[in-house]
Amino acid sequence: MGLDTVIHLIQTHGLLLLAPIAVLEGPIVTVIASYLARLGYMDIYAVFVVVVLADLVGDAIFYELGRAGPRFLPARWLNRIGLSEDRLEALTAHFRYRGGRTLVIGKLTHSAGMLVLVAAGASRMNFGLFLWYNLLGTVPKSLFFAVIGYSLGFAYTAIDGWIFRGSILLLILLILGGIWWVVRHRRRWT
Repeated sequence: MGLDTVIHLIQTHGLLLLAPIAVLEGPIVTVIASYLARLGYMDIYAVFVVVVLADLVGDAIFYELGRAGPRFLPARWLNRIGLSEDRLEALTAHFRYRGGRTLVIGKLTHSAGMLVLVAAGASRMNFGLFLWYNLLGTVPKSLFFAVIGYSLGFAYTAIDGWIFRGSILLLILLILGGIWWVVRHRRRWT
């Protein structure tokens, strides 16, 4: 679905259609909806509340996918993707002690978000804490994109490109940071 189609649908159907679209694609939809609020099609406060709630619904879906995955996938598939019993226990311990920080960083970087959400579910992190930390990450992120949309929304096509390039850059930095961390800790393990 193209961005012009999204604009037309949101203009026509308002908040009722904004919610499901925002679950699927949050940042650029937040920009577009905020721009439309500036033009008078919707209330900016309602847009903000809807995109935050939609983001949390999307997060809960990925959490549930992660939570259900180990039960439904055969053991050989879990081993193939590197989710052995030992790693699952380590993942559970990580989310027990550092889950909040990991979730907020995952939300704010946008690149690793889906993997972090699925991992939180696979680790069986407490769902209430999961939602709380995601809310802490979602509010500033949604506010940032709402401000961008309200002030610069006319450039939504360029902003979509910026979001994509920024996400790729953050993903590369996360991968490089992960490699650096493994190399650094591998020296300690040997």
